[in-house]
Amino acid sequence: MEVDFRSSVGVQKFLDDKKKKYESLSEKDKQDFDLEELENPYMDSCVYNVSDDKEIKKILVGIDIGPAEILIAKELQNIDLIIAHHPVGKGLSGLADVMRLQADVCNYYGVPINVAEGLMRERISEVARGVNATNHQRTVDSARLLGFNLMNAHTTCDNLAAKFIKDLIEEKKPEKVSDIISILKEIPEYKEAMKIGAGPKIFVGSGENRCGKIALSEITGGTEGSPKLYEKMAQAGVGTIIGMHISEEHKKEAEQAHINIVIAGHMSSDSLGVNLLMDKLEKQGIEIVACSGFTRFSRV
Repeated sequence: MEVDFRSSVGVQKFLDDKKKKYESLSEKDKQDFDLEELENPYMDSCVYNVSDDKEIKKILVGIDIGPAEILIAKELQNIDLIIAHHPVGKGLSGLADVMRLQADVCNYYGVPINVAEGLMRERISEVARGVNATNHQRTVDSARLLGFNLMNAHTTCDNLAAKFIKDLIEEKKPEKVSDIISILKEIPEYKEAMKIGAGPKIFVGSGENRCGKIALSEITGGTEGSPKLYEKMAQAGVGTIIGMHISEEHKKEAEQAHINIVIAGHMSSDSLGVNLLMDKLEKQGIEIVACSGFTRFSRV
C-alpha cells in the first residue's frame, strides 16, 4: 500500500468505499459479500489452504504455479508454503477488481480521472468476462489434496516493481529511449533475461527518439488496460511508456499516438517485484526455492 501510485491514503479511501458499499447492502446480499474485500485492496492476491500452526521455514516460489509445480514441491520435500505470483483461485476471480488502479495511475500522469475511468470501465468488464470461464480452483485443489499451504501475491509485487523502476528512472533521468534500455539492463533480473533473449526491448519508436515524459503505467494494475488510453496519455504529455508486455492492438494504438513503448519484459519484471517481497522473507530466515520463471536475486 505504501508504494501504490494512489498512496496509502488513496488505497484506504478505496477500502472505505468498499465498506460503504457493503453497509448499503440488504442483509441477504451481505451474506454473499466477501468480507476480505473490506481489508484487502488487492483481491488478485490471496491466501489459500492455510494450516495456522505450520511454521514456515522453506518456501517454493514461482511466477505461475499449477499442479505440476505442486508435484515438484512434493518431490523437493520440506516445503512449508508455495507462493505464486500470477493469480489462482479467488485471486484470479479478483483480477478485474484491481484494474481500477490503472485509472488512478493514468490520472497520476495527467489523464483526467473521468476519462481514465470511462475507458477502463469497458476494459475491466472485458477482463472479468474473460476470466469467468477459467478453472479457478485447479491449482488450489491440487495444493489442498497434497497438503500444501498456498498463496499468491500479484498486484502487491507489481506495485513494488513499478515503484523500483520509477525511482530509478527519475534518478537517472534518461534523455533518449535507448537510455532507458541501458538503465533497465543494469537491473539483475533484466540482465539475466537478456541471456535467453527476453531482455528489455523497444516495441514502438526508436532508440534515438527522445523520451519526453516517461510513464510507468503498464507495470501494475492487473493486466493490460484500454488501448484507447494511449491517445489520452499522449494528450497528457506522455512521450514514453514502460510496460511488461503489449498486445498487437495496444501496439497499433501506441504507434498512432506516437508514444514510445519500452517493454521491460514479463517474467523478468514479475521476478523483480517478487524478489523485493522475498527480501523481506529472507530477512526472517526463510529459505526460498525458485521455480516456474522466477529468477531469485537477493538485495538483502
